[in-house]
Amino acid sequence: MAAPPTIFVDADACPVKEEVYRVARRTGCPVLVVANGTIRTPPDVTFVLVQEGADAADDWIAERVTAGDIVVTNDIPLASRALKAGGMALGATGKPFTHDMIGTALAQRAVMEHLRSFGEGGGGPKPFSAQDRSRFLQALDTAVQKAKRLKGQA
Repeated sequence: MAAPPTIFVDADACPVKEEVYRVARRTGCPVLVVANGTIRTPPDVTFVLVQEGADAADDWIAERVTAGDIVVTNDIPLASRALKAGGMALGATGKPFTHDMIGTALAQRAVMEHLRSFGEGGGGPKPFSAQDRSRFLQALDTAVQKAKRLKGQA
């Protein structure tokens, strides 16, 4: 039987790690929490400490994600790399990144970076809500079921 999908968590500033652990336990998926600083994880979760650097965690994940795996991240370039590898990418609010929208998201990110370089467009994301958490749980459940079918598990 094929291996279950792996859930990779881009852990720096990820507000839904506990939700990932809960879904992973219920569905039998291994979880790799990747960060460049120490994060406490439960004993049944693998923590990966990468070297310091802006994209070290992203690079580590992108080099290991395979078809049918799931990457939990708010980082648009990492999401794009996961999709190119055949994986799925899911934002913390439950919004899936797709091939149809990733190009637009990358372009919008570039525009916002350009505006910020001139001191415009600040403010950051809106606060994370209970509704975001609930939407994420549902989206991760859906992604795991789809990933299991892709990996021949369902």
